[in-house]
Amino acid sequence: MILLQCRATYYLFTSFLTAPLTRSTVSLNTFNMLQYFFGLVHLFGVLFVTIITGTHADECPLQLNPQRVIVRYGGSVSVNCSTSVPHKGMGWESSEGGVPLTRDSLITWRVSELREWGIEPSCYINYNKTQCTVNLPVTIYKTPDNVSISTVNHNGPMMERNQYELQCDVLNVAPVQNLTVNWYKGQTLVNQTIFTDTIKTPVSKTSKLLISPDRADDGAQYWCEAKLELGEEGPRPPPTAPSKTLNVEVYYKPKHSSSTETININEELTLNCTVKANPAPTYSWQSEHLKETISSSVLRSSTLSSGTYNCTATNSQGTDRKVFILISTGRTPLWAIILAVVFVAVAVAVAVGLIVSYVKRRTSSGTII
Repeated sequence: MILLQCRATYYLFTSFLTAPLTRSTVSLNTFNMLQYFFGLVHLFGVLFVTIITGTHADECPLQLNPQRVIVRYGGSVSVNCSTSVPHKGMGWESSEGGVPLTRDSLITWRVSELREWGIEPSCYINYNKTQCTVNLPVTIYKTPDNVSISTVNHNGPMMERNQYELQCDVLNVAPVQNLTVNWYKGQTLVNQTIFTDTIKTPVSKTSKLLISPDRADDGAQYWCEAKLELGEEGPRPPPTAPSKTLNVEVYYKPKHSSSTETININEELTLNCTVKANPAPTYSWQSEHLKETISSSVLRSSTLSSGTYNCTATNSQGTDRKVFILISTGRTPLWAIILAVVFVAVAVAVAVGLIVSYVKRRTSSGTII
C-alpha cells in the first residue's frame, strides 16, 4: 500500500513540475518561482503524511491469546481475539468454529473436537476504512498407533562381530517434522533419527540402526521410542511411544582368560576348565596320566600325578585350549613323621636327664664345703 501511494505521489510530483517548466521556457517570473516553491512544499508534505499513515495502516490492531495453538488430534481448542480500537466489526474466519461479524471487542474461536489437519483460522477487523487480518498458526499432533522393533532379513541368534540391521516402524504419526526416533540399548541412548518432512497429516516412518554385537551384547535388550518435540508451547513432557524390547542372543566361541595355569599338588586338587561361551561348549581332557575319557569341565582328584593336562572347550563357533601344569612339592611318608617324633621325644628326655644330674652334683658339692 505504501509503495502504491509513493508511486502516485511521484507521478503527481513529476506532472506538476513538467508543466510549469515547459511554460518557464517562454517566460519565468517571480510568481512562477513562488508557485514552484509552494508546490514542492505541498508535495513533500503529502508524501510525508502518506508514508506515516501507510505505516500505521499496515499494523493490524488485533491481539490473539494464545498466539499459537498446539492441540492433540480430536482435542478442544479456544483462542481469544481482541482489540482496543473503535471498529466497524470483527470476526473469525475458519472452516470450523468461525465467528460472524460482530461489534464486540473480544471474540473467541472455539472447536470442541478439532479434526481438520489443514485448518487455517484468522481473525479480521474492519478498521480505518480497511480490513486487516491476523492468522493463527495451528499445529495438530497425533501420537503413533504403534511403534515396533524388528531385525532386517535375519532370524535367530546373531554371530559375534557380524553386522546386523534393526528397524523401528512408527505407524500413523503427525506432524512428522516434529518426530524423533530414539534408539536404546538397555537404558542407554545409542542413536537418534530426525525427520524433516513438512506433511501435516499422519504418515508412517521407519528408522534403522546398524549393530555389530560382541559377547558382551549377549542378552542385551534393544528398543526404540517415538517422541514428538513440539516446542515450548507443546505438552510437557513431550508425547512419547516406546516399542517392546528386542532381546539379542549372540553366539561366540569359548575363550579362556589364560591359556596356561600352574598348580602345586596338594591333598585337594581341582582343575577347572569352565569357560563362558554360547552355545554352551563341550569339554575333553588329554594327559598321559588319564586312563579314561573325561567330559566334565572340572577335574577333581587327590591322586593326580605331576605333569601336563590339556583341556579343550568346543562349540559351534570355535575351540579354545587350556594347559594345566601340575608340580609336585614332595610328600613326607607317615613312617618318617613317626620316626621324627620319636627322635625328638628321646632327645628331650636325654636333655632333661642331663640337666637333673648336673643340678644334683652341684648340690652335693655345696654340702661338703
